[in-house]
Amino acid sequence: MHDSVRDNEAAGQTEPPPRSAPSGLIDELGQLAGAVRRLFGEQMHLLVAELGLARSAVSWLLAAGLIATVTGVGLGLTVLGLIGLVLAKWLHSWIAAFAVLAVLEALALFGAVLLFRRCMHWMSLPASRQEWGAIMRDTLQKAEQDIEADKRSD
Repeated sequence: MHDSVRDNEAAGQTEPPPRSAPSGLIDELGQLAGAVRRLFGEQMHLLVAELGLARSAVSWLLAAGLIATVTGVGLGLTVLGLIGLVLAKWLHSWIAAFAVLAVLEALALFGAVLLFRRCMHWMSLPASRQEWGAIMRDTLQKAEQDIEADKRSD
């Protein structure tokens, strides 16, 4: 069996080698194509990993926001309870303490509503409207350019 393999090899050496194109340029182009393919493959793996990380980050951000909200509400209620307790000790009446606390909360709410209305007024000023309009126009133009570029590439 080994002898027949050697015989075939010896017979193959006597035949002239098949003609091929200059292998230097073709090999280099093949190596370049392989390198580009590996580069884009690695970039795709990196993109997939980053998207997975971002997806995970969004979930954690939502969980952290929920925890912060619940904790903030709990802290606010605790502080209000402590203020009510201090007012009750100071005024020697729970009813008076709760009435003062209700007035303080109403004033804080009224101040927040006024601040909100003022901010909405600032957003409706001519310069703000022009800026907002410019941002929207720029965003629309960019989106249209991206769509046109996608249509041209197809």
